[in-house]
Amino acid sequence: MDRIDTMKVFVAALDEGSLAGASRKTGRSAAAVSRAIAFLEAHVGVPLLHRTTRSIKLSEAGERYAVACRKILMDLEEADRSAAGERSVPHGTLTITSTMFSGVELLRPIVDAFMDEYPTVTVRMHMLERAVNLIDEGMDLALRITHLADSNLVAHRVGEVRKVVVASPRYLATHPRILEPADLAKHRIIAMTHMGLDSWSFPPLEGSSVPRAVSFTPRLVVNSVRATVASTIEGNGVARLLSYHVAPEIEQGLLRIVLANAEPAPLPVHLVSPHGRLAVPKVRAFVDFALPRLRSQFARMANEAGMASDSPVPARRGKAPTG
Repeated sequence: MDRIDTMKVFVAALDEGSLAGASRKTGRSAAAVSRAIAFLEAHVGVPLLHRTTRSIKLSEAGERYAVACRKILMDLEEADRSAAGERSVPHGTLTITSTMFSGVELLRPIVDAFMDEYPTVTVRMHMLERAVNLIDEGMDLALRITHLADSNLVAHRVGEVRKVVVASPRYLATHPRILEPADLAKHRIIAMTHMGLDSWSFPPLEGSSVPRAVSFTPRLVVNSVRATVASTIEGNGVARLLSYHVAPEIEQGLLRIVLANAEPAPLPVHLVSPHGRLAVPKVRAFVDFALPRLRSQFARMANEAGMASDSPVPARRGKAPTG
């Protein structure tokens, strides 16, 4: 068997989560997929997959081999694109990752419009609430809302978001005023799982280097942005979210920002890709297509989220990194 061909089958099985999925994706019979995986395992001399009737799981050796396979296949694709010339028509499958909320609310409309513009490109969106190693997992692009530290990525700055504390006007009208972080101890807290389950941190006071931490026992813990926003609008408590999560609700007066003068420095937002991927026409085309649209979206949401605050928005601390 051709080893490159069997690597493609192996990676397809990982992407689809099953041998049956790999069969559908590659247009091969289930028996042919099983033979391809068996060929690779015989070649390397160790099991690569643990199989059940419904799913597959990588062995420890399989995890290392999968990383190598993805890199080899990516390098081959780039070599083909280079030989065809940088001006070749974008085509093939583009893989993009983001969080669930940003994928649904921000990227999905852009992806839909991009596919209309480039009918020879298909898109696979992976919306995950975890850090993704783009190279190891074979991704072309990611929307990242964080300070970047990975030098293996090419970053394009599209905007910034703030960590904001919000409550509904109805809630604020019937509860003690929130003028400083310590006041939160008197309030009902709706906690997002990745924004702090039992405490929130705020920048230190002027003249101090110690961040202010506010501990609490939440009345409600939620792992969904939409559910957190809905419960906060209903007046069930105070929540901490990212400004783009609640920009429309703030503009409409459904929520108000409190403690704006105690917010942490904004988080930069980047569209990132591994080094070398921009030479691939489908990646370059999407970056050129998406950047102005993302920048426009984040500029609009920053304007919306700057309204309806119970305290002034603080001066920005330091200089955010550029991409």
